[in-house]
Amino acid sequence: MAGGRVEGRVALVTGAAQGLGAAIARMLADEGARILLTDLQADKAEGVAAAIRNAHGADAAGAVPHDVTSEDGWARAVAAAEAGFGGLHILVNNAGIVELGTVEETSPEVWRSMHAVDLDSVYLGCRAALPLMRASGGGSIVNISSISGIVAGANLAAYNSAKAAVRHLTKSVALHCAKLAREGQPLVRCNSVHPVFIDTPMIAPLTGGDEAGRGRLERQIPIGRIGAPEDVAYAVLYLASEESRLMTGAELVLDGGLSAQ
Repeated sequence: MAGGRVEGRVALVTGAAQGLGAAIARMLADEGARILLTDLQADKAEGVAAAIRNAHGADAAGAVPHDVTSEDGWARAVAAAEAGFGGLHILVNNAGIVELGTVEETSPEVWRSMHAVDLDSVYLGCRAALPLMRASGGGSIVNISSISGIVAGANLAAYNSAKAAVRHLTKSVALHCAKLAREGQPLVRCNSVHPVFIDTPMIAPLTGGDEAGRGRLERQIPIGRIGAPEDVAYAVLYLASEESRLMTGAELVLDGGLSAQ
């Protein structure tokens, strides 16, 4: 049964085949939104979409293949939202990758690849989606950054750089959209979310895939636990809904107290 916090809204969620993206898509659907799930792993994204349709009806979700680093890919994804659902109100820029490396260890190829997926995709997504979001009456962009965009680590040079840039790009987008709203355009808000380590496949490089590695991560977090995908999904739901109507250009930090130290 839909809870209704985003009832009647259309959302596009990138990187939605698994992990955070899948959890975000499911929660938005549970609260009444219709969802376009996008991912390079199109079959897996369609599997998540099928489960949402089974729970909420035949028009509740769809899935399309999507290279978030491609301008043409974004044009196709936004067109699919308009053709399939009639508009777009919520954009969740979630797709991302992580690879360990200090500034000296990180090759130029890895540096460019991580910035393409983790940063350029957010620029391309906002740029492609904003016209349709305004035409749909306004809405909310939620950019998934990271606590690594606020607190740096020696072995995360490229990831720190990209996620910190997402934080500041979010503020620029928010101010641009606020100015347009004061000129009479529908308001599109834009905020970022900054999670600590979350229990998804993306933390495997950080844990080494074993319990000892997981324990090392948990000990870095004051409350002593790694986050669950639903912890981030609840934050996205709040930012996507009108409950957060006064929030734009802000960051929502979900770090278990890490940055308070």
